[in-house]
Amino acid sequence: TARPYDVLVIGGGITGAGIARDAAMRGFRTALVEARDLASGTSSLSSRLIHGGLRYLEQGNFRLVHEATRERRTLLTIAPHLVRQLAFVFPVHTGDRVPLWKLAAGMLLYDLLAPLRNVRRHRILGKRALLAEEPMLRERGLVGGARYYDAQCDDARLVVATARSAMLHGADVATYTRVIGLERSGGQVRGAVVEDEFMRHGQVRASVVVNATGPWTDDLRRLEDPSAQPLLRRTRGAHVMVRRERLGHTAGITLTSPIDGRVMFVLPWGAFSYIGTTDTDEPGPPEAAAPSEADVHYLLRSANSCFPHAHLTEEDVVSSWAGVRALLDSGGSGSASSVSREHIIRRGPAGMLTIAGGKLTTYRSMAAELVDEVAAELTRREGRSRPDAAATDTEPLPGGEAADLGPMRQTVLDLGLSAETADHLLLHYGTEAAAICNLGRLERGLLARLHPDHPAIEAEVVHHARRELASRIDDVLVRRIHLHYETPDHGALAAPRVAELLGRELDWDDERVARELAAWQPLSPPTAPAAPPGGGGPPPRPARPA
Repeated sequence: TARPYDVLVIGGGITGAGIARDAAMRGFRTALVEARDLASGTSSLSSRLIHGGLRYLEQGNFRLVHEATRERRTLLTIAPHLVRQLAFVFPVHTGDRVPLWKLAAGMLLYDLLAPLRNVRRHRILGKRALLAEEPMLRERGLVGGARYYDAQCDDARLVVATARSAMLHGADVATYTRVIGLERSGGQVRGAVVEDEFMRHGQVRASVVVNATGPWTDDLRRLEDPSAQPLLRRTRGAHVMVRRERLGHTAGITLTSPIDGRVMFVLPWGAFSYIGTTDTDEPGPPEAAAPSEADVHYLLRSANSCFPHAHLTEEDVVSSWAGVRALLDSGGSGSASSVSREHIIRRGPAGMLTIAGGKLTTYRSMAAELVDEVAAELTRREGRSRPDAAATDTEPLPGGEAADLGPMRQTVLDLGLSAETADHLLLHYGTEAAAICNLGRLERGLLARLHPDHPAIEAEVVHHARRELASRIDDVLVRRIHLHYETPDHGALAAPRVAELLGRELDWDDERVARELAAWQPLSPPTAPAAPPGGGGPPPRPARPA
């Protein structure tokens, strides 16, 4: 593009989306480019938790706990439809690495570090009280435990909502736009060269370029400086999803694995439960990460130890995923679980700003810190006055304008949709469920279900294409409504209709519809292969914020 931007953000995960939102809200001319779909990397492959970091107390990282509890409260406020409080039970058995006295002390300290930001205060439970809460937990050796509260989120949709907020404030967002080089002027990075799947090249000029590419951070840094030493230690976090009836729990379950003593979770997700996570070094390319056979066995064995009646096997796994964490490399040889979840901001030798490390929970405060650096760069280079901090902590994300959606639920039901679909729409879209219902009023056929085993309806696909930058089948089935994970056939029955609806919205001819459907592979890993620091894909689409 010929238009110069103040800031170009490379990377469409949660950190990049948060930076674009903050920068646009401060009045900076902002562009974001992403090599694939929004959240197509780690940001849609997490444990789906916005948590205060209870386990960071063991590491003595009180500052991170303080920051995380603050950010958790903020996200519960600005995105109540996507970030919801969740009760957790932490059982303790004889011989566990964390004894009951240590858990009680940690819980007390946890509450003290978050006096005004805690969801609710914890409660220590004896054996009988704990089994009354979660009767299917292993009784043998149980000595008690704790009940506490944290938050769960729809990670992929949180990224989409954050990017859309950036767009509403004037940012330009282009997906499936791969960076293949950096533009320089006077020895300083002043933009990027981008490419689409048809090998069409373009330039995006900007005063400041930001590297927010997560696990691909070091790849992009080497485009600026081929001799750059790695910043990251990449670790794999794997998860498996099973039917919740196999486990019979209500709350989230925090446990220490009997295999290695790691803290892990069994988490409710509608009719399902997902078990995670592993934390092992990932030597391969991030886009190829997938749960290994050893990962699956580890997760199932750990869950079976906590729920001895379940007898989970590989046949019980409905779906699985693995994300690659971009953790800071301290140069040590400790376990992956011990690696810091802190973040750093580095200015490269040619002026590119890189943000590395961090965690989903603290993305908003990380973004604010990075944009402070952008403002400082613009002041130093161009004499700009620094704008005030953006109100990213108070302005709701799209769909989060109201926490009480009871009246809207009745509106959805009045369309003749099921209670299950009504709940699905409100949980995924919040107040924007009204826009989807309006599509159904205008075209009644769009009220039909996409898949017989899932409550999603066809109008959602139209909404995804018009407002959420969806341009591929897996954009919809994997990251927008999760049929890939939540149906036995990974959304295969819905794929033809999704292709047809996307084609209608994006002006595809019949040949393109057939090609997209043929390219979609329901049993393949949910992230498509891509060359660092991005990937290929359809040509970039103009952003439509509303």
